[in-house]
Amino acid sequence: MEEKLRINKYLSQCGVCSRREADRMIENGMILINGKKAVKGDMVQAGDCVMAEGRQVKRQEKEIVIAFHKPAGVVCTSSRKEKNNIIDFLSFPERIYPVGRLDKDSTGLILLTNNGQLMDDILRGSNYHEKEYVVTLNRPMTPEVLAAMEQGVPILDTMTRPCRITHRQGAKFHIILTQGLNRQIRRMCEYFGYRVRILKRIRVMNICLDDLPEGQWRYLTEQEIARLKRECNKKVVNRENRESVRKRGNDGTGSTAHEGARKPVK
Repeated sequence: MEEKLRINKYLSQCGVCSRREADRMIENGMILINGKKAVKGDMVQAGDCVMAEGRQVKRQEKEIVIAFHKPAGVVCTSSRKEKNNIIDFLSFPERIYPVGRLDKDSTGLILLTNNGQLMDDILRGSNYHEKEYVVTLNRPMTPEVLAAMEQGVPILDTMTRPCRITHRQGAKFHIILTQGLNRQIRRMCEYFGYRVRILKRIRVMNICLDDLPEGQWRYLTEQEIARLKRECNKKVVNRENRESVRKRGNDGTGSTAHEGARKPVK
C-alpha cells in the first residue's frame, strides 16, 4: 500500500465487505487497527495491522467473482449466526461476500466476490443498474395494473422508480428494476392486491442465470467481469458529470432546471 486509505475503503478493497458494512462493523467495535478499536475516518497505511472480527485483513491477490443460483431458504448474509447463511451453504474455499440480497423465499441469480469496490459499484442505487426477475402471482394481473406498476408504486414511504414489464403470460411476467428496496417486488404487487407465489432473479446487469442449476455456482469469465466493470465505470462517470453540472448550476454558472427530470414510461 503506497498511500493512506480510509479504513472503510481499505476493508472494501481487501474484499472484507462493502464500505457501508465496514462503517457498521467499525461502529460495533469489530475492527482493530494496531490493536486499537477503529473509528470512522481512521486512516490505514503500509505496515498497519488491521483485524476484522478477530481475523487479520490482507489484500486479496486474486479477484474472485462467481454467479450462484440461490435456492429458496438460503439467506444472503455472511453472518455465521444465521443458520442458513449463503457462505456456509457454498463452503467456498476463499473468503467472498454476496453482492446485495435475494430474500429467503426467492430464488435465482446472486453474485459473490472478494472485490469490495466492485460490490459497492454494483450496489450503488444511483447507478441505475438493471436486475431482471420472473414473477408468478396468485392470479393474472390486469393490463391497467401492470401499466400503473410500470409508472411507480408508493411503498416504504417512497415512490418506486419506473420499471419495465415484459413477457406477460397469464399470472407470470418479467420485471426489470433499477433499484433494490426491501422486498420491493412483493410489496409492489401487494399494493395492488396480488400475492407473489414465485420470484426468481434471472439477470444482474450483463450477467444472466441461463441454465445454471439451482444450488450450483460458476466463475464469471474474464469477458463478463470486464464488461461488468465497464458498465459500473460508465455509470460512475455519468453520475460525477451530473454532480458537476448540478454544482455549476448552484454556483450560478449554469442551469439545471431539468436535471434529473423523470421521463414518463411509454
